[in-house]
Amino acid sequence: MPETTTKRCLGEPTEPANIVIFGAGGDLTRRKLLPSLVKMLRCGLLHPKSRIIGVLKGRSEEEWLASLYQGLRSFSPDISMNDEQWNRFTAMCKMVAGDLKEASTYTALSEALETIEGRCNAMFYCAVPPNWYTTIAAGLSNVGLTNESAGFRRVVIEKPFGMDLESARVLNNELQLSFDESQIYRIDHYLGKESVQNLLVYRFSNSILEPLWNRNFIDHIQISAAESIGIEYRANYYEKSGALRDMIQSHLMQVMTLVAMEPPVEFTADAVRDEKIKVLRAVRPFEPENIKNQTVAAQYGAGEIDGEPVKAYVAEEGVAPESATETFVAARFYIDNWRWQGVPFVLWTGKRLPRRVSEIVIRFRKPPFNLFDVEGNPPLANALVFRVHPDEGISLRMNAKQPGLTTDIQRSVMRAPYSDESGDIADAYEVLLHDVLNGDATLFSRADEVEESWEIIDPILKAWENKLSIHRYQAGSWDIEGMDELFTDCELGWHKPGH
Repeated sequence: MPETTTKRCLGEPTEPANIVIFGAGGDLTRRKLLPSLVKMLRCGLLHPKSRIIGVLKGRSEEEWLASLYQGLRSFSPDISMNDEQWNRFTAMCKMVAGDLKEASTYTALSEALETIEGRCNAMFYCAVPPNWYTTIAAGLSNVGLTNESAGFRRVVIEKPFGMDLESARVLNNELQLSFDESQIYRIDHYLGKESVQNLLVYRFSNSILEPLWNRNFIDHIQISAAESIGIEYRANYYEKSGALRDMIQSHLMQVMTLVAMEPPVEFTADAVRDEKIKVLRAVRPFEPENIKNQTVAAQYGAGEIDGEPVKAYVAEEGVAPESATETFVAARFYIDNWRWQGVPFVLWTGKRLPRRVSEIVIRFRKPPFNLFDVEGNPPLANALVFRVHPDEGISLRMNAKQPGLTTDIQRSVMRAPYSDESGDIADAYEVLLHDVLNGDATLFSRADEVEESWEIIDPILKAWENKLSIHRYQAGSWDIEGMDELFTDCELGWHKPGH
């Protein structure tokens, strides 16, 4: 299958494996998993003898493959495939029809797995709602498909990993009845982003950063994920979740651990995850009396984005008119350890904001005395900005002299884009699927890490569980009540992307 993009494919090829997708007819498979597998195959990162096995019901194999092809054309138009190429790809695919509740489905799956080059490796991807995870795990275990005697067995589950601390513990315990913890890969696509992974390289391979990476030089840190889209088709999930569960507890807290962690003793999965969990254990608990001052919650109302009218959250299909679910949330964390004592980490995310952009802003303290601190034109605090999306890269905001016969200050920005335009940045799912097949769990959450993060967030959830109303913000606006107060003692306050 010839390469149709200019992307350079970096990484080790995987062993041949049976890639089993539960929920293979669903949106996640069509939008993300199948395009990623096609690209991996073209790059040489997926072994050509691997098999892709879809588990679903209500369709014939011909209908399933036609649906995948239509999804590829709709969601990944950059992947061009002629009939011959598609036929070669579908020769790797087979379907197992069956109900996930029925033991016969797992027996049929066991018979469908192939031994390739002497090993019967299998990755089981749960592209289904979370309530099916333990059913699938038990079904696989009952027919011996979790046993690694014939080859590796790895199960992949998507967030949410529980909806609070109690449910996360129950989920972990039930999964571990069927699989060893080393076989469980809790996938978070945010950590598969190249720019997020690059944080570790920026931090630990550049000697100019490490001496400054502490409370003596850093005033505060902002980690954000702004979206211009609404909830789209996810009302059923979002009404139960809200922005705090959907983005803060999983994605942004994960990024916070990468920013704040100490250097691991070696670059291995357990060494990295051990340092991340130390950060979570050092996070100062949210006390009930402080939650109001340390958090902001709001919900988008009607407005306009890019010249187009946008309806309010409560007018979205499937949302109750009286809903108090937050679509914007910010929380101020403190990490009580030697490096970060007293430095605020403010994590915020929202939907229907003016721009789609994710950033990590490291804002430094001002010097104790500055010769050029002139009234009306004072030097601004320096900032190091990691752009996660779009235009991945890093920028350093410094002060410089304005040209001419003056010593007035102007802002100077030094930019280092993460890559050129040759298309070198892989999709997050390509990275993570490749890691699962190679047995690299560095970018995946361990059970104790999940439970620690929920323990931090649980007091906020409990404080909000009976809320009857919520602040509104106009869609397409940065005018969100409480945000300026949340940054009262932070240099330059709230960093709005693009400002």
